[in-house]
Amino acid sequence: MTTTGKGSYGGLPRNVWVTTVTSFLTDISSEMLLNLLPLFLFNVLGVRTAVIGLIEGVAETTASILKMFSGWLSDRLRARKGLAVLGYGLSTIAKPFLYFATTWGWVLGVRFTDRVGKGLRTAPRDALVADSIDERQRGLAFGLHRAGDTAGAVIGLAIALGVFLATQRGMAELTRGTFQVIVLISVIPAALAVLVIALGAQEVPSTSHETQPPRLTLVGLDRRFLLFLIIMVVFTLGNSSDAFLILRAQSAGLSVSGVLGMMLTFNLTYALISTPAGVLSDRVGRRSLLILGWVLYALVYLGFARASVGWHAWSLMAAYGIYYGLTEGVAKAFVADLVPSERRGTAYGVYNAAVGITSLPASLIAGMLWQGVGRWTGFGPSAPFLFGSVLATFAVVMLMRLPVKENIAGIA
Repeated sequence: MTTTGKGSYGGLPRNVWVTTVTSFLTDISSEMLLNLLPLFLFNVLGVRTAVIGLIEGVAETTASILKMFSGWLSDRLRARKGLAVLGYGLSTIAKPFLYFATTWGWVLGVRFTDRVGKGLRTAPRDALVADSIDERQRGLAFGLHRAGDTAGAVIGLAIALGVFLATQRGMAELTRGTFQVIVLISVIPAALAVLVIALGAQEVPSTSHETQPPRLTLVGLDRRFLLFLIIMVVFTLGNSSDAFLILRAQSAGLSVSGVLGMMLTFNLTYALISTPAGVLSDRVGRRSLLILGWVLYALVYLGFARASVGWHAWSLMAAYGIYYGLTEGVAKAFVADLVPSERRGTAYGVYNAAVGITSLPASLIAGMLWQGVGRWTGFGPSAPFLFGSVLATFAVVMLMRLPVKENIAGIA
């Protein structure tokens, strides 16, 4: 695979930079809201953790199912950009409606629509990045993209923290008025993101010699890729929504401003690690970094199970950022290593679908383990994190047995 050449900057193709800037702006918008949304549901609307788990699970599962179809459709059309622009646009339209939310059902409706947009854009966008870059720089490209995405989260959280401190003057819990102000501000970078990708991205001509359009099927995909999907499902079943990490931090004693500061630390760490991790994966192989990241994840979740004061949660969240930096971009580069270019959109769609669909039971299980459902009172705040740590350990063992030979170029 060769780069697009046209419009290259700093040694990387135009599309890599455009998608990075788009994700940067989108995450400024999204992270202003998503890190406060569980607190809005819990503190303002009085919603139980099991329902929060349901909302997050349904939202992520919706996105994931659509990622599978949008990825396949981008392969069939041999066009990525249009679906990506449509997805970013739909998410932008949905966000302002959180201003009017008074019930958890309303929040679910907005989250559902926002995740439909994410489902439409993610697999085509990832395939566009993979199509645009030489395989020898694949880790760098995805690492840079994740770094830009996460740098946006840092800015978004900083804005949210500033608004919170300016409007609530030391109050411990989030108020509706503060949340509404943040919703309105979040629309600006979201709209700019749509403009950037619509005006800046370029389609990459297909190099496939196939005359028949690809079918939405797993048949013909590399066996190693299918085994990797199974391993990801095992891992993700214990990887519930990060909303539970935020609630755990609050239960350990962090105020809303403390939670936002903690998430700033997480995203800053994530952003700093992502690009070097991607470059390292180009040299030593993807699987090694994934194993390291998942071991760290298991230890972090074990720490959250034992956290008793606010600084425990803050420190653990910084380590959680290292895990994310080591694995998120690297996993996407690993997928591109395992599939041919003409099936890449489908592969990214199936990969994201496998992860996201599993997020529904993962979040439901976490909510029930924590607070219970109906007459069952659950096991308390530590339970979902112990569960996640155990499953991550199983996933590490499975990944170590995946039949992949790695060398300095990634995988053989």
